[in-house]
Amino acid sequence: MNSKYLILGATGSIGYAFTHTLLNEKVQATLLVRNREKAEKLFGKNDLLEIEEGDVTDLEKLKTVSKDKQFIFHGINYPYNLWEGNMEKATQNVIEAASQNKATIVFPGNIYEFGNVMEITEEMVPDPETKKGKIRLELFNMLKQAAEDGKCKVIFVRLPDFFGPNVTNGLIKPVFGNAAKKKAVNWLVSANVPHQFVFTPDAARVMYLLSKKENLPAFVNYNFSGYEVSSIKELAKTISKLTGGPAKVSVIPKWLINILALFNPIIKELKENFYQFENNVRLNDDKLKKDLPDFKPTPIEEAIRETVEWFRNNP
Repeated sequence: MNSKYLILGATGSIGYAFTHTLLNEKVQATLLVRNREKAEKLFGKNDLLEIEEGDVTDLEKLKTVSKDKQFIFHGINYPYNLWEGNMEKATQNVIEAASQNKATIVFPGNIYEFGNVMEITEEMVPDPETKKGKIRLELFNMLKQAAEDGKCKVIFVRLPDFFGPNVTNGLIKPVFGNAAKKKAVNWLVSANVPHQFVFTPDAARVMYLLSKKENLPAFVNYNFSGYEVSSIKELAKTISKLTGGPAKVSVIPKWLINILALFNPIIKELKENFYQFENNVRLNDDKLKKDLPDFKPTPIEEAIRETVEWFRNNP
């Protein structure tokens, strides 16, 4: 198969969406996955897909699979408590693999490296307040330096919290998984604060469109803000209208999270991100709107319906 795209993390949240975007565009793709059976279950049999079994930590395997690729989608994401060391190593391996062919790394980022600020623009100097923020800043700097050194190109797209089909993390499943069962939405710390979300198919579409743009610099850095809901309470009301479930939010307070953190290492890592649920930390994506003027996000009601339906079909 003569595919130009290698997708890492295809069975995860954002990699799943990026894979489907390529399939919808009738674009061939190669997936490097740890579990072939899981990938085949998610994507079915498709002549556009080539599935290779392996791990990004195996540099020689990664280099073999990527040697002729023009784009490497870096959707690898370890659990919070395993980020340190693993995310840096995985990213370094992706850079080494991309350097063979001066391929473009497409990387979905997040807001952690900026800490508790009102608005994030692409020109802002990151100032992380958390351990995870410092790790994300290190990944950003690694990718930027590799592009500046001529090893590869990088399309870096910063995203807020995301939802969509196959997004099953501990923040989103209690919202849309509960909605699929007509249960109250669960949220953390406060349901009264505005919050940005992005629909993963939209994020994937943005990254694909950017990969098709010609004459991009070696390193480009974009924000994509998606939707901003006025509060989680208002989001719950919208979900309720679409699903017939209760327009109610069950808020998990900080004191309870602190107790749960004593027994769960992932929840323990979440504690340093309380500020994101107490404040409206928002992305400004004017730059993206200027460079992709024809792109329109999926209407939020349609995105909610599609996400809830996925959870109904995948209990």
